[in-house]
Amino acid sequence: MIRKLMFPWFLASFFVPFLVWADVSLPQIFSSHMVLQRNAQVRLYGWADPNETFTITTEWDNKEYTIKTGNDAKWLLEMDTPGAGGPYKIRLQGENNTILLEDILLGEVWLCSGQSNMEWSANSGIDNAAQEIAAADRPMIRLFTVAKRSSFTEQEDLKGQWEVCTPEQMADFSAVGYFFAKRLQGEMNVPIGLVDASWGASAAEVWTPQPVFGQYPELLENHAKIGENPWVTTQRSALYNAMIAPLTNFQIAGVLWYQGESNTANAETYQQLFTAMIASWRNAWGKNFPFYFVQIAPYTYGRPHEGAVLRDQQRRTLALEKTGMVVTSDIGNINDIHPQNKQAVGLRMANVALKDHYGLLENEVHGPLFQKVTLAGKEIIVHFDHADGLHFEGREKNGFEVAGDDGVFHPAKAKIKENTIRLRSNEVTAPKRVRFAWDNTATPNLYNSVGLPTSTFLSQ
Repeated sequence: MIRKLMFPWFLASFFVPFLVWADVSLPQIFSSHMVLQRNAQVRLYGWADPNETFTITTEWDNKEYTIKTGNDAKWLLEMDTPGAGGPYKIRLQGENNTILLEDILLGEVWLCSGQSNMEWSANSGIDNAAQEIAAADRPMIRLFTVAKRSSFTEQEDLKGQWEVCTPEQMADFSAVGYFFAKRLQGEMNVPIGLVDASWGASAAEVWTPQPVFGQYPELLENHAKIGENPWVTTQRSALYNAMIAPLTNFQIAGVLWYQGESNTANAETYQQLFTAMIASWRNAWGKNFPFYFVQIAPYTYGRPHEGAVLRDQQRRTLALEKTGMVVTSDIGNINDIHPQNKQAVGLRMANVALKDHYGLLENEVHGPLFQKVTLAGKEIIVHFDHADGLHFEGREKNGFEVAGDDGVFHPAKAKIKENTIRLRSNEVTAPKRVRFAWDNTATPNLYNSVGLPTSTFLSQ
């Protein structure tokens, strides 16, 4: 008898959710304390009852929008934002509920992604951590950490919430992202919003949308070289689906990327993979935003030269427009894959953005980058971009090697002339190719006038 009485009750409780009107709702990327991109067409979107009509009011312009969902219960509003300012409110008034978002700022929004060096926080261990945490009461900076999730299919929502930057919040947030924002906010005096979607030990394949692998089947074979690891999935596209795809309707200024250590096993194809990944993200947002990345630092990787190969592949990715790279060979630690000087990394990334994207700096922000070689008898001449004031510092070892037709590289003597490097080796009578800093732990000593180091490179 008891079983007969309980069974109808169970059915009733199971079907109750389908009898309740659905509330107007938003993805979690929209919450109080958020930053919306200034001077842009931004989107608000979410769910409600099918064919429900409700209103959205935006305080910065006192406009009221009338919204009606479709049969799919989804809604989307595109609206223009003015210049930097706030705090503002957004009110969503539905038939069954009200949502009030408060303390909203309009400013610059940057997405931070990659693996552990992007995820690395002050509490993880950085230089001068206690002082940096204590000084992190910065209400004009807002932080959103995307919870770690993976998925076989692209998702529409993710887990996280916006927080005002306080010492407590900064201490567990991406240190590179924070120091980037600190520099931007100080220089531009506008609110800065950071969205951190990163996961330690992740390979670039897990951040790349699935259609890329159909377009470039050779990347499937190379992905097989990435072994299983105990910290994160290696399933292609799994982190893109869960942690990036839900953000693609959220307007951003650009992307900061720190990753590559987990791709040294298949470093030879990283340029192709990384270029395709960047293009796919831009396509998903429908915006050709700037994409700035950190070149991995010298470290004792496994195979000989695999770190150098990866660094050179990152350098070659600069052929893609609106990209920028920060070289870290002078601020790394060959015995620690997580260098502690995150301040300099964030500062260098911010300077690239301030000059190349915002046009606010006149001084040089890039280290010397290989441009081409020319032949001059027994010498080979290396030409660089960003090479004003080219000079060696300190040590005698210069890091240059040359090879002839046999492809065997030998150390070369280097001489600086008019911001080029002239190379000669007694072992190579007719040099044809050059490589520089071609070692996992190479810490070369060639800089330009502003003290930025030269990138690893291999000439064609």
